[in-house]
Amino acid sequence: MNPLERAEAGPGPAFTVTFDGRPVRALPGQTVAAVLWAAGVTSWRATRGEGRPRGVYCGIGVCFDCLVTVNGRPNQRACLVPVRPGDAIGTQEGTGHEDVPGSRDGAGHGGVTGSPGGTGRGEVRRAD
Repeated sequence: MNPLERAEAGPGPAFTVTFDGRPVRALPGQTVAAVLWAAGVTSWRATRGEGRPRGVYCGIGVCFDCLVTVNGRPNQRACLVPVRPGDAIGTQEGTGHEDVPGSRDGAGHGGVTGSPGGTGRGEVRRAD
């Protein structure tokens, strides 16, 4: 028997997020990585030096290979960040700070990423 039937559980209704401007279907509870994989996207970042493609490596938030930009916030770990309706997900370019307001030198040394106060999910904090 299907465990979902036994528990009378099922996902909530699908919603849309965007990845690099194109609409992508998502389900409640999915991470950014799960949504991208389901859409057939396996790489969403390139290494700084040689531009090699990267996506999920460890899947548990330890390796930082899966970094993406979510709603304008760079360096979000796709394997940890849950999607929400209307999220705008983007390919991570370089360090992710080149075009971020508040970056003093274009190298990302100008502030803290993530939401004020932080959620503890999918954020990388930088200390100056």
